[in-house]
Amino acid sequence: MDQTVQTDTPDDTPSFGAGHNTTTGTDLRRIRSNPDFWYPVAWSKELKPGKTIGTRYAGTPIALVRPTEGAIFALEDRCAHRQVPLSKGKVCGQSVQCCYHGWAYGRSGRCIDVPYLGKGKLPNGVRTFPCREQDGLIFIFPGDPEKADSVPLAPRLARVGDPAYKTRFFGQEVKCHYSFMHENLMDMNHQFMHMKQMGQMRPRFLGQKREPGLVEARYSFARTSGKQPLGEALIFGERRDSSEKFQHRDVMTIRTEYPYQTLRIQTGDEDPVMDLWIVYVPQDAEELTNRTFGLLSVKRPKVPGVLELAWPFLVAFTERIFAEDREIVELEQNAWRELGGDHNVEVFPVINALRGLLAECGVPAAPAVNA
Repeated sequence: MDQTVQTDTPDDTPSFGAGHNTTTGTDLRRIRSNPDFWYPVAWSKELKPGKTIGTRYAGTPIALVRPTEGAIFALEDRCAHRQVPLSKGKVCGQSVQCCYHGWAYGRSGRCIDVPYLGKGKLPNGVRTFPCREQDGLIFIFPGDPEKADSVPLAPRLARVGDPAYKTRFFGQEVKCHYSFMHENLMDMNHQFMHMKQMGQMRPRFLGQKREPGLVEARYSFARTSGKQPLGEALIFGERRDSSEKFQHRDVMTIRTEYPYQTLRIQTGDEDPVMDLWIVYVPQDAEELTNRTFGLLSVKRPKVPGVLELAWPFLVAFTERIFAEDREIVELEQNAWRELGGDHNVEVFPVINALRGLLAECGVPAAPAVNA
């Protein structure tokens, strides 16, 4: 059986020869994420009232603090005294008290109490981060704090809060540079890898859009063999076979609007049957590990209660897909390590456009300092 996944490309779409790289002279996997954006660093449910937790952005340790009253706040997760994590401390009113010697810090980061010093002898405090909470996520602004108010929080976070949709909150740590994640989702030719889960699918590339800070790709699909999995049937609200009736009926639009990604599937002018918002937050200083935060909204079918009953099957289906994607991008990262850099030969125009976008919007790595 021929299992080649084909992509139908419009005649006016430019093509590039083997070896073309829009980031010539730059290894994309060494590009750092731009800190002047809002990044989620935890789920709201992880931070209980009167508690603090530790998290990270690109190697910077961050303590998130939720007072019993008032908004959450974020501080660098190091006490100015002995550098131990403030996230192991105790929340006292609108401050957090270090577990070691009891130094206390308010939401501004200023040290407001050292139990064994007078008030006039207080030392300097710690760095603070602009912090917001929305739709079950806690965001920080790790860059220039003066820019925080002028930068939009993020594109609409899927359909959270819309009663016409049910939303799944998901995410794991993935051991790869965030750029591999962007490329994986944007390039639907890799459906070849998911044939065991989805059957044989033939994507048709409908074109791309490139604007400042944005790359978008559109696809339709035809099933050429295999049965539609239950999880996919739940998303579309109906069973679909490989007949002409269902081929190229739906359009999938995938967009990287730096640093976030969205994916929507819809039929004609109808509301999307699926709406995904996702972002990959670097964890280590080299940014070769990321924590994925995803919101997947599925439109409720006309029959009440059906989606709730079938939800475990949809979760299992999406988990299997994510597991395959996670394995493959980690293998890509391992190859990068073994080869000592990016040796990818990319020929798909939209991925080359995406690579260019990530390089333009990101921050070049600092040059190595010779010993």
